[in-house]
Amino acid sequence: MSTLQAIKFDREALTLSTLDQLVLPYATKYIPIYTIADAFQVIKLMQVRGAPAIAIVGALSVIIELSPYLKGKNAGQAYYDLQNFTNFKSQLIQRLDYLVTSRPTAVNLGNAVTEIKQIVNNTKATTIDELFPEIFKFGCDLIDDDYINNTKLGENGKDWILKSLAAEGFEGEFGILTICNTGSLATSGYGTALGVIRSLWSHAKENGSTASSSSDEPPTKKAKSESKIIKMSRAYPLETRPYNQGARLTAYELVYENIPSTLITDSMVTYLVSSLSKNSSAAPIKACVVGADRIVSNGDTANKIGTYQLALICKQFGTKFLVVAPKTTIDMKTAHGDEIVVEQRPANELQNVSGGVVDPATNKVIINENGVAITGKVGVAAPGIEVWNPSFDVTPHELIDGIVTEDGVMEKVNGEFNLAPLFQ
Repeated sequence: MSTLQAIKFDREALTLSTLDQLVLPYATKYIPIYTIADAFQVIKLMQVRGAPAIAIVGALSVIIELSPYLKGKNAGQAYYDLQNFTNFKSQLIQRLDYLVTSRPTAVNLGNAVTEIKQIVNNTKATTIDELFPEIFKFGCDLIDDDYINNTKLGENGKDWILKSLAAEGFEGEFGILTICNTGSLATSGYGTALGVIRSLWSHAKENGSTASSSSDEPPTKKAKSESKIIKMSRAYPLETRPYNQGARLTAYELVYENIPSTLITDSMVTYLVSSLSKNSSAAPIKACVVGADRIVSNGDTANKIGTYQLALICKQFGTKFLVVAPKTTIDMKTAHGDEIVVEQRPANELQNVSGGVVDPATNKVIINENGVAITGKVGVAAPGIEVWNPSFDVTPHELIDGIVTEDGVMEKVNGEFNLAPLFQ
């Protein structure tokens, strides 16, 4: 079951809205999208996030922007020359180029825009009405294929982890790490890395997991009747500073679906993995799954800031580290991670923290007269301090055990990934 529908697209009424993820988990607010500029804004402000979701919203915004001009209508437009189709196509290309600049690191958006540009440049259409169905079909296929591929990612990642642990002789229950949000809220539904966790938990339930979803603490005792089947017992989402997508979004999805989970700060990973590995009665951390905003041809991966250090920790402890992403995230034109342009975010995102306003007496979020949580922003940094705030880091392929795609899990041969067969 999906937690919240992050993207609402009515194919008949031709309407689009996106869930404002900056106000979750205490409020539910949808933002209507009428133009490409609206999509640019929600992507730039991170009101919509997750590489697949960004691409979907971007592509669908093109449909929405063009729809008022069908059947000869002129809805007070300011972007296009509706009298000259050649000029119109050139202006649309300019709008698409503008859209990409909202999140240059997210290759899915760039790929989607490139395909729409190819449709525009190669079309035999001579009017907007003839071109529109081609772009409409592309957008619908994009959102439909994303959901189908997400379920494949979940199963492929689950099977790889279970087989890998079996091959090393592991038995019983284990924990799994993840960072940022890679679930229903970051995709058309189900998720990428979080989809793997969903699939692992379904497998665990089918095989009688002994974990309690209501406990706030990691399981430290194994049931006497525990089966020796390998199964996930708990997920450990990192809070994911500075925007806290793990604490706000991933934790929300895990709680909603009753998947046993324990939230930790980004700086607690080493001690957690070490502590559980030394406790013979605890379920050890045996895997980590992360998403990706861009995977280049050698396997280097750009993902939410903090992913690189997480990979280093996993390498130290021999924990399986998987990147989970659809093939649309792979950029075969870029050879090495050093070539990835990493977006720098505004300083105030690090200096301030947003969330629900808490009553000090009850430690609960205060609700207003309309039953809506009161949210606010507080400063946490010394005034005047300089800030360095990259949105992503790049994890070298040497630290990655496998790249999970809808077509299977790619592993290194002699220490190197060969991703080309995915596109043959």
